[in-house]
Amino acid sequence: MAQQLILDLHPAPPPSLDNFVVGRNAAALEALRQCERGRAIYLWGPHGVGRSHLLHAVCTSHEGYFHAAESDPGSLQRIATADTFSIPLVAVDDVQLLDAAGQAALFTIYNRWRESAATRHAFALVLAGDRSPLAMEVREDLRTRLGWDLVFRLEQLTDAERAQALCSRAAQRGLDLSPDVVAWLLTHHDRDMSRLTALVDALDRYSLARHRAITLPLLKDLLASSEP
Repeated sequence: MAQQLILDLHPAPPPSLDNFVVGRNAAALEALRQCERGRAIYLWGPHGVGRSHLLHAVCTSHEGYFHAAESDPGSLQRIATADTFSIPLVAVDDVQLLDAAGQAALFTIYNRWRESAATRHAFALVLAGDRSPLAMEVREDLRTRLGWDLVFRLEQLTDAERAQALCSRAAQRGLDLSPDVVAWLLTHHDRDMSRLTALVDALDRYSLARHRAITLPLLKDLLASSEP
């Protein structure tokens, strides 16, 4: 509860391609940076690898449309059946959660993407799911389309990569995180990098407000200070 309250007070910065912690996912990130109209990219991997971060980021950079499982169910259908298609990029997250209507809409969007790829009405299509195209539990004709163009498996960050990312974030703020603080964060806190970096930012502000050096006791005080 304390950690959640701290992060509510100091939310993580909005997702961007620049603040994504790359790890072993350099090829996927570069493909998204170079994503043009007529290109389709499918990203897959378990929860926590940054699928949603990347989809939000690429939509922001292209002024595209983002659809998530909790979005208006009819919005995907409206895009699929619109008379004109002016959106430069469509991103659909958690494909495995789409219901029958959502799968049908995405199937139609894929067909429109292919038909328009070489025309002035071309658009980019970026999708993400929790497993590879062949393993997706969706309608067969949609399953095959998920693998039509580029497919990337996103790899989890190792603890060493997470530690390096946290230290780099701290260094950007002029901080020096001690090994015991980093180890505690990786062991006891949310492993999502956006939330970890938000906590580092909050720790910086808290240390300035308390005029204390950043230590493990200060980190614990920060978290305890938000308890109801």
